[in-house]
Amino acid sequence: MSDAPVPRALDLPLGFDAEPVGRRIGLVVLATDHTTEPDFARMVAAPDVGVYVARIAYANPTTPENLRAMQPDLARGAALLLPEERLDAICYSCTSASVVIGDDAVAAAIREGKPGVPVVTPTRAAVEALRAHGARRIAILTPYTIETSASLAPYFEGRGFSVAGVSCLGLEDDRQMARLDGPTLIAAARAALAPGAQALFVSCTALRSAALAAEMEAALGLPVVTSNLATAWACARLVGETPRVDARLAALPLPDPTAFA
Repeated sequence: MSDAPVPRALDLPLGFDAEPVGRRIGLVVLATDHTTEPDFARMVAAPDVGVYVARIAYANPTTPENLRAMQPDLARGAALLLPEERLDAICYSCTSASVVIGDDAVAAAIREGKPGVPVVTPTRAAVEALRAHGARRIAILTPYTIETSASLAPYFEGRGFSVAGVSCLGLEDDRQMARLDGPTLIAAARAALAPGAQALFVSCTALRSAALAAEMEAALGLPVVTSNLATAWACARLVGETPRVDARLAALPLPDPTAFA
């Protein structure tokens, strides 16, 4: 016979808060992602700002075909984020897939799983961030292959920017991209700066570049926008917060919050 105590129900009045956390941001990230969650934990999460994550299947190498293959899983991933409860924003954390699939198609798929929520993509957030800086002519750095990088310039040109140059590092696996060290990323930023550029966009949510943005800005003398810096800034602004990062972008308002509606 066990001597373990039998549980007893406490006869106490129970008080409940209206919500466990007042402001809530959802992340839909790749199964292979090492970087987005730590970046959002550092820059966005707070006692009254919760960040909730769903992962979706992804298979390397990073090619347009593999990126496009994620689209059917977006709705399912979004539906797993606090089912039947409110979110203030959802970020889909893949830059190259946002270009290949399209911002509007990404937003539509996510809203299929979680209706009525502002949807932030890295590309749309980067557009707003570059506009907040007043930059019209930009340089772009990616860790991707030439094939995967080729869609970035047309994307930004289609949104009114002039692209001074696109530089890439030739990697195919986002897990390798996440392992690129700080000195390499700083050197790549220097090498990617093209004549006449007013800002540098560092593409890819796998890169640990958001924490280096201020150092890159000091090295280049120009604003630097990275994928995770842009999405963290946009999500923070959408819930009335300022992201905790030293980059110039942190102090700037979101030019058009309806861009994500």
